[in-house]
Amino acid sequence: MEDPKQSPFALNKGRVLILVLGAVIVLIAISTFRGGIDAYQALRQANAEATSGAEGQVGPNAAPEGEVTTP
Repeated sequence: MEDPKQSPFALNKGRVLILVLGAVIVLIAISTFRGGIDAYQALRQANAEATSGAEGQVGPNAAPEGEVTTP
C-alpha cells in the first residue's frame, strides 16, 4: 500500500513551533510599540502624584469653593 501524499500545507511539529514563535514575536512587537512596562510604571507614578496632590477636589476640573465655572 502506498502512503497518501501529504499536503504541503499540513501542520507538523516544526510548522507548529514556527507558528508559536511567530505569535510570540508579534506579541513582543505590539508590547514594544505600545510602550512596554516602563510606560505603564510612569503612568502609575503620575497617577499617584496627581491623586495625592488633589485631596480636596471632587473631579479633575474642580473649581475652588464659591467659584462658578462654565464649560
